[in-house]
Amino acid sequence: MRSRVHNGKEQIFCEWRHRWVRLTPEEWVRQQLLHRLVEQLNYPASLIAVETAIRVGEAAKRCDAVVYDRQMNPLVLIECKAETVALTQKTLDQAITYNRKLQVPYLLLHNGPQTIFVQQKGEELNYITAIPSFSELKQ
Repeated sequence: MRSRVHNGKEQIFCEWRHRWVRLTPEEWVRQQLLHRLVEQLNYPASLIAVETAIRVGEAAKRCDAVVYDRQMNPLVLIECKAETVALTQKTLDQAITYNRKLQVPYLLLHNGPQTIFVQQKGEELNYITAIPSFSELKQ
C-alpha cells in the first residue's frame, strides 16, 4: 500500500477508487482488509467496489465495500470501523439495514482486531468463524 503526506495530511492510495484518500483510522482498517481479501483469500480485486452508494428510505448511504460474484451480483457487504470502535449489535444492525437494499448473502464486519462474518438468510443469521476464501463463498 502506498501512502504520502499531501498538504500536511496523511493519505493512502485506494486501488479500488484509483485515487488518494485521507488516511483515517477507519480507512486504514478498510485498506488492510481489502488487501487481505485479495492477497490471502483470492478475492478478485476487480469484483470489489468501495463506498457503494445505496438509498435507505429517504437517506443516501454508502457501504464501505461490496464484493460481487463473477455475474456481478452483490455477494458480501463489508462494514469497517476504526480499531478503537467496537463491533456491536448497532454495527450489525447497520449492515442488516443496508442489506435490505442489496440482498447479499454475507455480511463482513471488521475493525482490525475483531471480525464478524455472517451468512444472512432472511431473518436468520449464521455466524462463520473465519472469513472464507472467495472460492469457498460460491460452494
